[in-house]
Amino acid sequence: MKINTPGWVKDAIFYQIFPDRFARSKRLRRDRLNLESWGSPPSHHGFKGGDLYGVAERLDYLQDLGVTAIYLNPVFASASNHRYHTYDYFNVDPLLGGNAAFRELLDAAHARGMKVVPDGVFNHASRGMWQFHHVLENGAGSPYIDWFHFNPEMLNGQRHWQAYPSPEARSQLQNGSSSYHTLGYSAWWNLPALPKLNTDNPAVREFIFSVAEHWIEFGADGWRLDVPAEIDDDSFWREFRRRVKRANPEAYIVGEIWHESQRWLQGDQFDAVMNYLLTGALMGWLVGDRLPEDIMRIGDYHKYLIPLDAAAFGDRIDYLLGLYAPAVNAAQLNLLDSHDTPRFVTTAGGDWSAWKLGYLFLFTFIGAPCIYYGDEIGLAGGPDPDCRKSFPWEKSAWDKGLHAYIKNLAALRKAHPALRRGAYRRLFSEGPLFAFSRKLGEETCLVVINSGGTALTPDIDIRRAGLPERTPEALFGLTGRDQPRISAGRLGGFRLPARSGAVLGIGQA
Repeated sequence: MKINTPGWVKDAIFYQIFPDRFARSKRLRRDRLNLESWGSPPSHHGFKGGDLYGVAERLDYLQDLGVTAIYLNPVFASASNHRYHTYDYFNVDPLLGGNAAFRELLDAAHARGMKVVPDGVFNHASRGMWQFHHVLENGAGSPYIDWFHFNPEMLNGQRHWQAYPSPEARSQLQNGSSSYHTLGYSAWWNLPALPKLNTDNPAVREFIFSVAEHWIEFGADGWRLDVPAEIDDDSFWREFRRRVKRANPEAYIVGEIWHESQRWLQGDQFDAVMNYLLTGALMGWLVGDRLPEDIMRIGDYHKYLIPLDAAAFGDRIDYLLGLYAPAVNAAQLNLLDSHDTPRFVTTAGGDWSAWKLGYLFLFTFIGAPCIYYGDEIGLAGGPDPDCRKSFPWEKSAWDKGLHAYIKNLAALRKAHPALRRGAYRRLFSEGPLFAFSRKLGEETCLVVINSGGTALTPDIDIRRAGLPERTPEALFGLTGRDQPRISAGRLGGFRLPARSGAVLGIGQA
């Protein structure tokens, strides 16, 4: 099967936004709402009051940063600040400004040539979803008993529902009892607020497909899919893709899967996945033996988080690129952190050099780089909810050097098609030094990274890469005193300080 992925993603620079924490607009009345103060520490259940009008009002900021696409955490009506507890899939949460605010955001973004990809939560819904509530009220008499996975004892009134579990029921869940037995229905990760949808039911499947089509037709530019592997049904995702692509052939479908994903990336289901395997490789190389022991124990993901030297990192990158077709690799969503992880710099123990090198790699590698909101101005934070702090809009709170660093990387990627669409080749990987090229037509970009604690003067044999012996141009990371050169098949003539990187360009003679 020929694999086609959206062409625009190859050129995209994504920015992930957690809507409740990014920006408040003055257009929504809040004086009668119980909101946490904007700068207070985030909590699991409190709301800060960010909204989609606020996002629309900050598009100039994002465009100036270099962002061309937005990934939005869920925006549909929900009784949680993260909105993964969806109760109305056809309406945007009123606390975010409702459908009108989403309409305004989409129109304003599209007018700037920016894309917007919302989060789709289709494996589970919430206790507040109408069909679920209907069954709780009516038991076996409800027309919706097949929309979820209900225990017949509760349906027929032999036992009471535990949708809001008693202390005894909560203790049973903590001790390993299944939600199906204890609560009366199957819940995602045994969380009472998240009943699992029965996607074997044709009515549920059609409902989800109609939701997917509706918002693409409304103007969304694709879907980020929450835990899609837990809908263990290829036919479901094939039909999902068919319906979405029928509405917009260039819509982007990217799944949240933390492990190898060949099953879903054959051209008939998703375009790409969130590239957490690349994140793990970067952690292993740039953070190494300083990785916290308890970091991100999501499934078996922690097994990928092992220290790597440059050679092992290069081998890992080659392995990851070999998993999928080139069209898939070009559409991967590459990230350092997200709402589900501690901030990368926190994982690195406050080492901003690791953060800088990580972003340098993302912006020069195959796939679309994604900035997690606030990374660019120095937000740090541990696991949820600490990784979901409010964005501080007072510029006095920003690390302006980091902001300029990301802005320069975005400009570099935009200016050089080879960094977006060029072929990748590893050139050197020994000790702390790693180098690779990106080549497109007559343009080649060389990326050289020193992850070690002392300065290095590279002398790299690149004869096999077939590069022209011309004087490279320093594009990023070098001072005017450095004179990089290629001579007799070797790259040298410049000094790389500890924990730094450089990008060199070779164009037409």
